Amino acid sequence: MPPQVPQPPKPYKHYFFYGHRKPAQNRPTVRGGVFSNRQTLPTAPPKPPSPPKPFNLKNWDPHFLSAAKPSPPQPSAVPSAALRLSPIARFIVDAFRRNNYTWSPNVVAELNKLRRVPPNLVAEVIKFQSNHSLALKFFNWAGNQRGYSHNFASYNALAYCLNRAYQFREADRLPELMDSQGKPPSEKQFEILIRMHSDANRGLRVYHVYDKMRNKFGVRPRVFLYNRVMEALVRTGHLDLALKVYGDFREDGLVEERVTFMVLVKGLCKGGRVDEMLKVLGRMRERLCRPDVFAYTALVKILMPAGDLDACLRVWEEMKRDGVEPDVKAYVTLIVGLARGGRVGEGYELFKEMKSKGFLVDRVIYGSLVEGFVAEGRVGLGFDLLKDMVSSGYRADLEIYNCLIEGLCSLNRVQKAYKLFQVTVQEGLEPDFLTVKPLLVAYAEANRMEDFCKLLEQMRKLGFPVVADLSKFFSVLVEKRGPIMALEAFAHLKDKGHVSVEIYNIFIDSLHKIGEVKKALSFFDEMEGLSLKPDSFTYSIAILCHVDLGEIKEACACHNKIIEMSCIPSIAAYRSLARGLCKIGEIDEAMMLVRDCLGSVSDGPMEFKYSLTIIHACKSSDAEKVIDVLNEMIEEGCSLDNVIYSAIISGMCKHGTIEEARKVFSNLRERNFLTESDTIVYDEFLIDHMKKKTADLVLSSLKFFGLESKLKAKGCKLLPS
Repeated sequence: MPPQVPQPPKPYKHYFFYGHRKPAQNRPTVRGGVFSNRQTLPTAPPKPPSPPKPFNLKNWDPHFLSAAKPSPPQPSAVPSAALRLSPIARFIVDAFRRNNYTWSPNVVAELNKLRRVPPNLVAEVIKFQSNHSLALKFFNWAGNQRGYSHNFASYNALAYCLNRAYQFREADRLPELMDSQGKPPSEKQFEILIRMHSDANRGLRVYHVYDKMRNKFGVRPRVFLYNRVMEALVRTGHLDLALKVYGDFREDGLVEERVTFMVLVKGLCKGGRVDEMLKVLGRMRERLCRPDVFAYTALVKILMPAGDLDACLRVWEEMKRDGVEPDVKAYVTLIVGLARGGRVGEGYELFKEMKSKGFLVDRVIYGSLVEGFVAEGRVGLGFDLLKDMVSSGYRADLEIYNCLIEGLCSLNRVQKAYKLFQVTVQEGLEPDFLTVKPLLVAYAEANRMEDFCKLLEQMRKLGFPVVADLSKFFSVLVEKRGPIMALEAFAHLKDKGHVSVEIYNIFIDSLHKIGEVKKALSFFDEMEGLSLKPDSFTYSIAILCHVDLGEIKEACACHNKIIEMSCIPSIAAYRSLARGLCKIGEIDEAMMLVRDCLGSVSDGPMEFKYSLTIIHACKSSDAEKVIDVLNEMIEEGCSLDNVIYSAIISGMCKHGTIEEARKVFSNLRERNFLTESDTIVYDEFLIDHMKKKTADLVLSSLKFFGLESKLKAKGCKLLPS
């Protein structure tokens, strides 16, 4: 057999499996055989997931999901978004990035390397771009290419980019730009702008775009877009504009849809225009269909917050006239609204109608009816509903028990209320201060302090913060019965150690308000004997009391105590102390206090602000400018008190003259803002303050020239001993 001649190997065909494919514009070169020669880095083995913690119902927060902050974006979020772009779009974006996202000649040079940038590529780059200024310049550069014209995609991408950067006014001018470049905008472009403004609750902007669309460019919206415009206007509170748009809708000869009618009906309900709403409902019934139970329930829910219960009942009658059977949600909405609106009798009739139809009565209905009956003093009907509720398989919540306990105490049936409180403890409902507050008030009013103390002891065993709850109790009792009765109850508790700074603050404040200033200060002194440390609120009330008694030095001492505590006095304390200082002629100290107040609080008194304005106006040494400031004060409704008059004295003594200050006071005297005696008093203050300022100026000059020692040797009276 002749030897076989080896055959030459077959040449490889240069296509995808045996070589590299031909590169294209948007396709990179891939080399290698059947498998690519690209290498992958070894990845670390994944960590085993940690075992989940056991679920604990007590630690579960139903608002956690809504309140949780969104997790920060991963570092790979931006590169992955960039990798979704086409290669040329990535090249353009990289050119922007290399030049710090600013338009420069280097960016233009990079873009000129490309032969052509088509409109779809422009839209792709602008969609990725967040810098609206850079996107606009790139958009203009692309439009200057030879033979190029933007398409709708590029215009829409620019509109989205401007809206993302909150440049919605610039986005609204895009239709004019399109029209000037030979691309008249279609309905789609206006729809994009309307949707953007609607999502951002910019109702007037929605109407602006709609008006431009219809009246300037002659584009007639479809029914869908009309509904979108009217819904945005109604939601943002522009009902009249929505009705005007509806007039254009009918003028264009379009046929209403269900959404059209419901938008108008809800808007008219929000505006309280019930008669017009019923007319629109009638038109809907004639032309399209009758509303369903969901529509009627929505109308009742809209009318309920406004308190228009008559309108709610009219809607209910319309629903019955249409033969629409109300469901459980409709009954719950109307019954709860009637009970909370003071018409619990009508709500109870609907409740009986609901039970007769075999509907499952919600616990919210029971609770609202019980509260309504108790508010009217019909506690017996409330207990009947409680029995019905328990027999229906429900468990009463703490709010229902609190309401019934308060109702029984208002009828002076305290023993039964206490038994109901015991029921809440036995059922493990964890009663709070609202549960025991009516009992405490009833015991205090009846002077049953033994029962009062027993209840306090039971509260302590149940884990109540007794001292904190007592401060709330005395606050309620003082507001309801006045401080005298509250003091009688407090006298029995003082010996048992149930005292706190908050309780003393309540009594000191209430006694000051009724004019018992000395008694209030006696409580202030009593706190020190009980080793209770007053807080800033205590000292602020003490300042008011001392100023009322004319004890300005003691008031200043309380002010200094507050400053030592690194706290801020109340605005009332600032005003009272400033007026007290002005009354005794301590004008510089009062003006210093005015500046300290305005520098410490966020919203100081208007007379303090005008005091500094008056001092600034005195720099011109012109009485007319000061009078202009005073006239502005009077127009704004601010009263002229001694702080304002002291500011005039301080400013004129520092920057002006006595004659100019007297012109201001004479003007106020002629206009009956000052009595003759007050004018004389402030004139004396003016002279004394000017003497003091002159003496201070002379003393400063002597100290500057070193003559102080010689004058001391001669015993000059200008220098203090």
